[in-house]
Amino acid sequence: MNNFVQNGLLPKLEDTVDKVLRHSKHILPTLARLCLISTFIEDGFRMYLQWSEQREFMNMSWGCGYFLATMFVLFNLVGQLGGSIMVLIRYQVPYACFLLFSIIVVQTIGYSILWDLPFLLRNLSLCGAVLLLLAESKQEGRSLFAGVPTLDENKPKNYMQLLGRILLVFMFITVLRFEFSLLQFIQIPVACSLMILVTVGFKTKLSAFVLVLWLTCLNFWLNAWWTLDLHKSVRDFLKYDFFQTLSVVGGLLMVVYLGPGGVSIDDYKKRW
Repeated sequence: MNNFVQNGLLPKLEDTVDKVLRHSKHILPTLARLCLISTFIEDGFRMYLQWSEQREFMNMSWGCGYFLATMFVLFNLVGQLGGSIMVLIRYQVPYACFLLFSIIVVQTIGYSILWDLPFLLRNLSLCGAVLLLLAESKQEGRSLFAGVPTLDENKPKNYMQLLGRILLVFMFITVLRFEFSLLQFIQIPVACSLMILVTVGFKTKLSAFVLVLWLTCLNFWLNAWWTLDLHKSVRDFLKYDFFQTLSVVGGLLMVVYLGPGGVSIDDYKKRW
């Protein structure tokens, strides 16, 4: 078994992923950012297109009056579209990330997501994706030697990457189906193993790349909102889930691009 791992399929898979990364290194971070902010763009336009419905919902749910309900919708609209544009043009990305974080928190409270475990886990996973975006934007600290970062200066970035990886895997918990079938019998242990590998940072790029492929396939299969009639209410829910899952895919692509960071088994192995 050990020879198989050392000399068999696993090294070949890692070589294949490395080749893909080398050929896509110029577009991968842009693709990751586009996927990551997709749910904020979609929800920002939703706030605009469903302005009256969203305001009425908040007023009825909280009894806060139309002024506060309007401010809630306006904040979500401007915050999400504005933060997404800042990320795309690479302008003040840390501030954009904090703005997107605040949107997630406000929506979690405003829509009572705290009491809905699947939605809460998805929001936490989305926080992990934004945290990785923040880690990507963090500039390496300067030292006496130009271009050589010091360990202490990179500690915040390393811990951001660790927490981001941990939060990302919550998305997979919500899509696992514990059913008695051959597909689930194979899928669940494989998926759980990959989630653990990404969390602890072992074979990180390969594991994250496989999860990107798996989650993308699941997303297009389970959340095919474009196949439903425009007037069906479930279409909006599937559309929301689709873009939120796509954002987590963006977070995983960021893991593939950035690597595991300093707090990981992969990094410790280099030091050994």
